[in-house]
Amino acid sequence: QVQLVESGGGLVQAGGSLRLSCAASGRTFSNYAMGWFRQAPGKEREFVAAISWSGGSTSYADSVKGRFAISRSNAKNTVYLQMNSLKPEDTAVYYCRIGSTDYWGQGTQVTVSS
Repeated sequence: QVQLVESGGGLVQAGGSLRLSCAASGRTFSNYAMGWFRQAPGKEREFVAAISWSGGSTSYADSVKGRFAISRSNAKNTVYLQMNSLKPEDTAVYYCRIGSTDYWGQGTQVTVSS
């Protein structure tokens, strides 16, 4: 049974930083690319960042490029999202996902106050 558990969300002031974690179990984590997505109230879920199985390739949405950094530890079965220079528009529930599968975490709330 695949399980993804996000953590690290919270309330932060604009300009601040947070580091999200997504711990995976139930699959050979290192075989898969991983992604972070987010969903703000009243909006559709959107792509934030992705990382290849080896960590050698990353991609970002234009809205977070230069501010967010995705990384992974295959030894710890964990993917991270370092979020810097946070803006109020980054407020959303953040989800991790295994590749393009239907395996999602439960989400972690990030709230950025102005």
